[in-house]
Order: sequence, then structure tokens, then C-alpha cells
Amino acid sequence: MSRRLLLLLAVTCGVAVGNIYFPQAVGPLIAAGLHVSPDEATLVVTATQIGYTLGVFLLVPLGDRLPHRRFLVTLLTLTGLGLLAAGCAPALPFLVAASLVVGVSTVAAQVIAPLAAGLVADDRRGAVMGTLLSGSIGGMLLARAFSGTLGEWLGWRAPYLVASAVVLLLALVLARTLPLTAPSSPPSRASYPALVAASLRLLRTEPELRRSCFYQATVFAGFSAVWTCVALLLTGPRYGLGAQAVGMLALVGAVTMLCTPLAGRLVDRAGPDRVNLVSLLGVLLSAAILTAGSAGGAAGFAALTLGTVLLDVAMQSGMVANQSRVFAVRPDARSRLNTAYMTCAYLGGSAGSWLGVRIHDRAGWGGVCALLALLAALALVRHLAVPSPSRLRERQPR
Repeated sequence: MSRRLLLLLAVTCGVAVGNIYFPQAVGPLIAAGLHVSPDEATLVVTATQIGYTLGVFLLVPLGDRLPHRRFLVTLLTLTGLGLLAAGCAPALPFLVAASLVVGVSTVAAQVIAPLAAGLVADDRRGAVMGTLLSGSIGGMLLARAFSGTLGEWLGWRAPYLVASAVVLLLALVLARTLPLTAPSSPPSRASYPALVAASLRLLRTEPELRRSCFYQATVFAGFSAVWTCVALLLTGPRYGLGAQAVGMLALVGAVTMLCTPLAGRLVDRAGPDRVNLVSLLGVLLSAAILTAGSAGGAAGFAALTLGTVLLDVAMQSGMVANQSRVFAVRPDARSRLNTAYMTCAYLGGSAGSWLGVRIHDRAGWGGVCALLALLAALALVRHLAVPSPSRLRERQPR
């Protein structure tokens, strides 16, 4: 894989993933613009994540069958049209429906990851996954900052319309530059129902896939709860800030882009289990730091900044470890493996967003941080108490 191709794929991942996250920063603006409550406006975020989960489950398995270039260009075109419809939405129900379409189609990053895994040697897979994830993180962070700032200036519709133009332009670039498919990934002859069913079968039969799914689903649920509710905290009476502050807080997490390639190299050298352990401990520590954010003022905002950065780094480093483990299970079924993994992850994320808002209503910001800590603790107990198959093999005498 050339550096130029890897860079293009990383940018594509960033643009696709950014479409999931930028509504988090403009939720209060949507509420004001469409004359609904802030809690109702969070349905846009939830619909996007639910749509993404459906897209991963229903569309990503086709990456094992269809030519990658045609598939990716089609997905990006549908995403661009969905964003355009969302930007023109006259009311919240229409916006929620358009957000669902955007979520379903903006799964390009999950098609690219198996494609890239088939283009590199096994001992470089972690590093390449880290680079692609770094692009996804950049898209996630820049999307929040971009949408918060642009939304403050031009209204909540502007981020959707600009994102639509960017996605459609990228589809044109990929149509001209991307190889048809990975040479080491021959297309599957299985029917579409068989491809979808294979993801469920792999989840049932592969223990390494199941535990990777559990780690990511729990941590991502807490991550989504925090980032959905931090907008409510910052724009509420405790801080009284605008949507731009949410985007700037997310932008501080750009340090995560530097950490995920490092995490990938550590996975290549030390294995995914050790990286998972450190990542889960980091999530627990971030929950403790984030709790201080409820105090408000400069000290509270500093705690929010440090806590969200640590949460981002820990969650994404765990993602690198989990995906490296998953892609080593069955090289001939990487898209289907990734379908099972990412479906579980985003089911957790969708549940976390929904649950986080309810807990915030009843227990405030402290309740959201407690939810994050509980979910990370569940994953850590699983990691420590139940030996993985790989660790059991290492203990067997030779």
C-alpha cells in the first residue's frame, strides 16, 4: 500500500465518521431552530447512530463480494444526498428520518478497514489500522468543532449542507483513484442473505470476536453517553456556553490522532491484550476526572477537557487492539467479522446515547460519569477474570 493511498483512505474514513458525530455539537441549535426541546433534539444523534448500526450490519458484509471502488463511491453518494436532505429538513421528524439515512450509508470507514487489512502484511496490520483510525478520529474531532463553529455563525443547517458538498466531492475523487478491489481479497460467491447470516454465525463461533465486541460495546456506550450529554452540560445553566464550546472541547482531543498510530505499533509488538488492559484502566480514570466537570467554572472546564481527551485516547486505542484481534481470526471473512464487531459496538453506542440522556435528566452529570465507570468496570472484570484463548495458548507447555 502506498502512502498516498493510505492517506486517501484515512481521509475518507475521517469524512465518513465525521458525519456520525457532528450532530452532537449542534443539538442545542437544532432545538432552537426547530422549536423543540434539547432532549427531543438528541433524537437526531440517536437516529444517526442507529442508522449506522443498521448500515454496518446490512451493508458492510457486501465488502466481501462487491468491488470496493464501486461500493465506496455508491455509499458516499447516498450519504451526500442524505446530508443534503437533512440540511433542508422543515421539521424534526424529517430531520430524524434523513439522519437515519445518513447513518445507514456513511459506513465507508468499515468497508475500508477490511480492504486495507488485505493490502498489508500481518506484522504491519496494527500500524495501518492505527493510521486509518487516526483519520477517523480527526474526522470525528474536526466535525464537532466545524459544526459547532459553523452552526453558531450560519445556523444548524449550514454544517449539513457543507458536509454534503464535501462527501460528494470525495466520491468523485475516489471514483478516479481507488483500485477496484484488494488483490488479496477475492470476492465471495455467497449470496447476500448468506453474507449477512455469516456475521451472526461468526459471532456465535469465534470467542475472540465475542470478547472484542464486548469490550468495545461497553466502552463505546459510555463514550457516547459522555459526548451526547456534554453538550447539555456546557450549554446548560452550569456553564452557559454555546455550541462552539462543545466543538472546541472536542478539538482539544486531537492529541488522540497522535496516539492511535502508537497504539497500533504497540499492538504489533506486545499483542492486543496488553493494550486493552491499559485502555480500560484509562477509561476508568477518565470517569473519575470527568466527575469534577459538574463543578463548573474554569476548574470544571479543565476537568472536562482532560477527562474527554483521556477518554478519547483510551477508547480509540482499545479500538485498534480489538480490530487487530478481529481481523486475525479469519482473513477470508474480514468484512463479515468487521460487520459483527462494529454492529455490537454501535448498538452499545446507541444504547449509551439514549441511556445517558435519561440518566442526565435524573442524576445530572455525575450520573453520566458513574455510568461510564460502571461500563468500563464490566469490561475490565471480563478481561481479568476470564482468560482469553490466546493467553491460554501462551500458558500451554511446548
